[in-house]
Amino acid sequence: MSLVVVSNRVARAKANEPMTGGLAAALLPVVQNNGAIWVGSSGHVRDNVQKDPFGEIEAVGSGALALLDLPAAHYGGYYEGFANSALWPALHSRTDLIRATRDDYHSYREVNAFMARALLRFRKPDAIFWIQDYHFLTLGAELRQLDVKQAIGFFLHTPWPSRAIISGVPNHRELVEAMLAYNLIGFQTEEDCSNFKDYLEVELGLRVNDGEVSSRHGLSRLAAFPIGIDVDKFAAHAVKAMSHPDVSRLRRSLHGQRLAIGVDRVDYSKGLLNRVAAFDRMLTMQPSLARTVSLLQIATLSRGGIDAYGDLQEQLAKLVSDVNGRHGEVDWTPIRYLNKGFSQTVLAGLYRTAQIGLVTPLHDGMNLVAKEYVAAQNPADPGVLVLSKFAGAANELDAALLVNPNDIDGMARAMASALTMSLTERRLRWNAMMKSLRAGTVQQWFSDFIEALHDAHEARNRRPLAVRVDPTPAWPLRTTGGIGAAASCRVH
Repeated sequence: MSLVVVSNRVARAKANEPMTGGLAAALLPVVQNNGAIWVGSSGHVRDNVQKDPFGEIEAVGSGALALLDLPAAHYGGYYEGFANSALWPALHSRTDLIRATRDDYHSYREVNAFMARALLRFRKPDAIFWIQDYHFLTLGAELRQLDVKQAIGFFLHTPWPSRAIISGVPNHRELVEAMLAYNLIGFQTEEDCSNFKDYLEVELGLRVNDGEVSSRHGLSRLAAFPIGIDVDKFAAHAVKAMSHPDVSRLRRSLHGQRLAIGVDRVDYSKGLLNRVAAFDRMLTMQPSLARTVSLLQIATLSRGGIDAYGDLQEQLAKLVSDVNGRHGEVDWTPIRYLNKGFSQTVLAGLYRTAQIGLVTPLHDGMNLVAKEYVAAQNPADPGVLVLSKFAGAANELDAALLVNPNDIDGMARAMASALTMSLTERRLRWNAMMKSLRAGTVQQWFSDFIEALHDAHEARNRRPLAVRVDPTPAWPLRTTGGIGAAASCRVH
């Protein structure tokens, strides 16, 4: 098997550099340990004159990174335009923030087509293409138009919202119909998978039978594959990092005070304003906690060129300043707010130092920070995870203190409860969560998906098309029918 993994963003395997997000943290071990080729954006753009779009290819463990210079004429419309101003807000149920033009959609399709042509370089008889995330919903259809007959799978790292929400995206029918070119479409949770199934049945008139759907592309399978982490590796990082200078300085600066930690991109889906407001509310409700606990909020800036993100960055900075001004003392700052990233090793040490982990997104596909925080804890004296019930991780980590991120007072009470929780209860909750983490590691996620993709590809090849096949248009159009009886999605 020759595995080709495709995503918009690619992570470098440098120990002292910040990790670029949950997707990168999950995929890098797959590349390093399984000999995969990981194809993604180099971060540079170019015009269409050059024949070779690849900026560089470098070895990573037993695999390789192949970095691609995307077309300058379409990158802005593709990335800041359709992907992050139309798809991202819709996928996180923020239809009020959807902004897209016809040109943005055109650029999104052009970049997907460009990537498909570049991937032909890696088309071997035993190749398997594994496409990641919302940037490349239509890449599978573009590959099929180039006569790629090998297995092509897709995994969505974000949520898939209700039919009413996703229908607010321009050209939504074309996008979803194009997704059916994939042999296997994977989701983080059963709810995401069920939402997609509902869309297929109501909007496209297709029927889903036991997680399978037939379209003009052939048979596609739908299933949930909750993503995990390398639990033992992350736990080892946490132990090792306790002697790191950054972690040592943090411990000394606390002077025996307790610490809550949040690690996020500055994104409206992460619930950062509500989190800070809840910490503020806790200090107001329980003044005795002043000078006994502080919040370390690491918030890396992203997508500053999009108005919604620039506005959020300003609001968050002002709110942190207001809270510190209201509760701070000359020798105590309630909130330590940092806009820079840290390496996975340092983050593991910071997690282990904190008595509370705050993971409170308004909506999240999974959120690996929650899993990393749990794995990093000292088994003899573990901290408490305060987790939004709207994060995919809540389905597995139900021993956390689950909160509604829209309930400011409720989150404040949960934070205060975490500070007073007995050692016995903390250990019981931590052991239950570790059991879940070990049952669903990133290695298991990888092997389950690849096995299911192989089976789905074989099933499509065995089963003839169940619908009439029209001449393939330049871009996939809405299909009109299908067969089979409705059933729930499969779960792995």
